[in-house]
Amino acid sequence: MLIKIEAIINEEKFQDVLDALNAMHVNGITVSQVMGCGTQHGLTRNVRGSAVEILLLPKIKLEIVVSSEKWEDKVIQTIRQAAYTGQVGDGKIFSYEIRTATKIRTNETGQHAIWADVQRQKYAQQQQEQQE
Repeated sequence: MLIKIEAIINEEKFQDVLDALNAMHVNGITVSQVMGCGTQHGLTRNVRGSAVEILLLPKIKLEIVVSSEKWEDKVIQTIRQAAYTGQVGDGKIFSYEIRTATKIRTNETGQHAIWADVQRQKYAQQQQEQQE
């Protein structure tokens, strides 16, 4: 089973989240700069003495595909801990199943499509050992 995790987080917490994901050896992260608002519906700032309502706030969107529910739980918990400030606007995390994935270069599908080269080599070695 492949699971896609999407997290919308504050820009200020991006490096903390990225460092935490790298520390747990998450392979393959897509990062996008996005604009949006959640339940806070933006905010009001004073600009040159006038109140200006900002409806859409800059956020960072992370997209990560994992190969098991165990990794889903670990990645979500890591993002939650690293992105947490306790303030409104900390963000949201969504996860859902993916029907298929294909690695364009090798035409591998399923979980093999998201493996790093090291994982692929280890798997090939295990397969070879089982055949012997």
